[in-house]
Amino acid sequence: MRSRCADEGWRRQPAPAVSADELVDVVDDSDQALGTATRAQVRVGNLLHRACYIIALDGRGRVFVHLRTATKDVFPSHYDVTVGGVLAAGETYDDAARREVEEELGALPRRLRVVGSLRYEGAGTRVIGRIYDCRVDPPLRLQPEEIVSGEWLAVDEIERRLAASPFCPDGVVAFEEWRRVRRT
Repeated sequence: MRSRCADEGWRRQPAPAVSADELVDVVDDSDQALGTATRAQVRVGNLLHRACYIIALDGRGRVFVHLRTATKDVFPSHYDVTVGGVLAAGETYDDAARREVEEELGALPRRLRVVGSLRYEGAGTRVIGRIYDCRVDPPLRLQPEEIVSGEWLAVDEIERRLAASPFCPDGVVAFEEWRRVRRT
C-alpha cells in the first residue's frame, strides 16, 4: 500500500506515545468494570478490556486504511481498516472514539455514529468493543507513533486486499459488522 500523504496534503502530527503504565479498565463478560490494570498487565495477562473501532469515511464513502507501525503492542506492521484503540480507565466509548480519531488522524470526526459492538478474543488480545463510523475531512495529520501510511479505499478494494495482506483481525471483525449493518 503506498502512502497518499503527499498526494492529499496529509501531515504527520506529534502525539504522546502510549504508555505501558496507562491504566485500563479490566471488564467481565458483561462489560462491567472489575478493576484497573496497566496496559502492560493487560497485554501480559491477556485480560479482557474495552476498545473502540472507528470506520473513517471520506466524502466519497471510501474507508481510510492504514499500515500500523512496527512498534504497536498488538498487530505491529499490520494493515487496519479501523482507527481506534483501548479505552483509558473510566473513559466512555464515545469519548474514546472522538479522542482516537483526533489523535490518529488529526481530524475532527463528523457524524460519529455507533454501528454495533464486538467481542474479539485472540492469542494476544481480548476485547469488548464498540464500532463506530464517521466522516473525516482532509487534510489529515497522521500520528507517527501509530500510523506509517494510509489511503482511502472503496469497500470492494478492501475486500480484495484482505486476502492478500496481513490485517488486524479485530479490525476485520469490526469492518465485517459495519458492512453487515450497512446492508440492512
